Amino acid sequence: MKKYILVFSIVFATLWSCAPRAKNLFNGKDLNGWHIDVPAMDSTDARNPFIIRDGMLVSLGTPAGHIITDATYEDFRLDVEYRFAGEPGNCGVLVFASTPRSLYKMFPKSIEVQMMHENAGDFWCIVEDITVDDMLARRGPQEEWGITEGKKRRILNLTDDSEKPVGEWNHMQIECLKNEIKVWVNGDLVNHGYDATAQTGQIALQAEGSEVEFRKVALTPITQLTE
Repeated sequence: MKKYILVFSIVFATLWSCAPRAKNLFNGKDLNGWHIDVPAMDSTDARNPFIIRDGMLVSLGTPAGHIITDATYEDFRLDVEYRFAGEPGNCGVLVFASTPRSLYKMFPKSIEVQMMHENAGDFWCIVEDITVDDMLARRGPQEEWGITEGKKRRILNLTDDSEKPVGEWNHMQIECLKNEIKVWVNGDLVNHGYDATAQTGQIALQAEGSEVEFRKVALTPITQLTE
């Protein structure tokens, strides 16, 4: 019996050691592994809207722009814990990000997972595209769809009542596998897209008018989507 227990323990330990581990993209100390793209900082003494405060990454909201990972990623689960500490407002997580300032000379080519208060989980197409079920109902008239300025780039989420009250922490889980994206907010499946026009890229967080605190931004490699 002891022999079988020992073998089981060795096998379990081997499997555990081989299991994908979460990687914290933000270390709680500095912005190592990220770079800033804020157009207003090109030619003025505008402040950097991304700071470290009390061990958290904070987007001050203005001036508008993005903090972007240096590395590119594919086939991953991203766990983001965030809150609007003061007034509710707007922010977003961008996946499959690539060419900077591709839209309105501000947004990198990407697919945005919306964090705007009471709209968390919407998709915004930013010079990339994605398909969902019930596309007409959730995106509007097909002749107005598009991925550039002036087009219907927003795809509504499945529920707007999954967020917690302002000041409380939300957990957003984003899974990207090949050209498919699934999003949960506080455990509720809020969006599922497929046939995306990209399947790899950088990850970006926005400064878009509102102060947002991030206490966790962690990435785990995956080989299948959660059902």
